[in-house]
Amino acid sequence: MAEEDRSEPGLLRRAAAGAWNVPAGFVFLARRPRLWPLAILPAALVSGLALGGLLLGLYWGPTIEEATLRRLGLLPEWLGICVALGAWAGAIGAGVFAGLGLALVLTAPALDLLSRSVEAIAEGRSLDAGGGLRWEVAQSLRGALYFVTRAPGILLVGLVPVVGPALSAVWAAHALAFQNTDSALARRGMDFATRRAWHRRFRAESLSLGLAGLITLFVPCGGFLLAPALVTGGTLLVSELIQVEEAPPVTSVGKAD
Repeated sequence: MAEEDRSEPGLLRRAAAGAWNVPAGFVFLARRPRLWPLAILPAALVSGLALGGLLLGLYWGPTIEEATLRRLGLLPEWLGICVALGAWAGAIGAGVFAGLGLALVLTAPALDLLSRSVEAIAEGRSLDAGGGLRWEVAQSLRGALYFVTRAPGILLVGLVPVVGPALSAVWAAHALAFQNTDSALARRGMDFATRRAWHRRFRAESLSLGLAGLITLFVPCGGFLLAPALVTGGTLLVSELIQVEEAPPVTSVGKAD
């Protein structure tokens, strides 16, 4: 008797698949020089604004550390060190993410063109199942607002002692993955609510893509091409997962009882 096999890979394997698309984005761009002109402006803006955010975080770090320790009062030495490190991590991470977020919003049109070109190469076609130019503009603006309106909350959470940086990183990873897959999903006719549902469906792949992007931001020289590499990786991830969803289930043949 034939049975349909609908088993899914494990959580760790799914997360690894999502994270892998960040280095895959770097490799994809490196092998295709014709895409480099589309990557120059986003790369330059992200580098400049992320560096500015880093310097701003370093500038405000001592003030935030002092205010945090004063608010908490007398603490054991080991806990005071943990709180101080958390305050510094939150300040630096908040500054860098603020710069990254602003750069991604400013370069959204260029990144959309890059995403279309990557899709055309990867799939042999560029999809456009949306509702026309006005619909696409409205969806793009809504996605950008989703990213921008969450940035202040991410920054504030990052300043919470001890647990704040970790929670902020997860929230930032979600926002980053959402922003860098937005145009690829919109071209498939998905409105804002459907795109949010897609990220819930593929939460492991989405969060790991965003977390890998955040880690790369702090790698020397890696942050320079992060924006184009991340939107390239996000486009490739969407293409892969859509193909998996649309693929017919594997049929296994077993003996009848």
